Amino acid sequence: MAEVVLLGTGRALPAPEQENTYMALVGEHHTVLVDCGGSPCRQLLLAGLELDRLDTLILTHFDPDHVYGVPALLMGLWLAGRREPLDIYALADTCELTQAMVALYRPERWPAMFAMRYHVVVPGPGTPLFDGPDFRVTAEPVQHFVPTMGVRVLNRRSGKTLAYSSDTEPCQGVLSLARGANLLLHEAAGETMGHSSAAQAGAAARDAGVARLVLVHYDARETPPDLLEQEARGVYNGFVRAGRDFDRFTW
Repeated sequence: MAEVVLLGTGRALPAPEQENTYMALVGEHHTVLVDCGGSPCRQLLLAGLELDRLDTLILTHFDPDHVYGVPALLMGLWLAGRREPLDIYALADTCELTQAMVALYRPERWPAMFAMRYHVVVPGPGTPLFDGPDFRVTAEPVQHFVPTMGVRVLNRRSGKTLAYSSDTEPCQGVLSLARGANLLLHEAAGETMGHSSAAQAGAAARDAGVARLVLVHYDARETPPDLLEQEARGVYNGFVRAGRDFDRFTW
């Protein structure tokens, strides 16, 4: 079965025990990184994941906490001996801005630097990202301060689906992503513009008929995980966990 590894679960301002929210999708044939904060190579290695199996990066939007680790990831992979291309999927503005950010480090001067292949995702209902041996991934626009997409990932072996809301307030896009999913990773930063509370995440899981809900993108100092779980359970009767860094879930 496929596994998702939470490399971080924190909000934009991370807590001492929480890295910014991003995750690895681990299949039989390859690993996909969804967003890229902090020190990604360190987190991957601490999680026991091999750097040479990572061949795809999905960036949900261009907020600093979701993209600032990209240059460090590229340098780490290069230093580890990577020579194969890395595929990067993102909305048009995120692709453009990420390329500009990476260009500041002049990777073309790194000897034998691998290629970065940027794939622009056109937002729309059920937009295809890629179709690989382990996963079929689609995207949906969600509601945040900047153009943002959530993702839906079909595990080809089990036929089960994972959905990730990214940063969003409640919207139809999240319900479409999560419809009938085995696992929903939903932000719980709080009920503010562009974000959602644990209760709102629970309501999305309930309305979409989700089997399991994992809360991410929260501050454990401000709201202890058990209180977030109680809040979500107030509206949703399924499995609920406030994710902790390095939690692993199969689907």
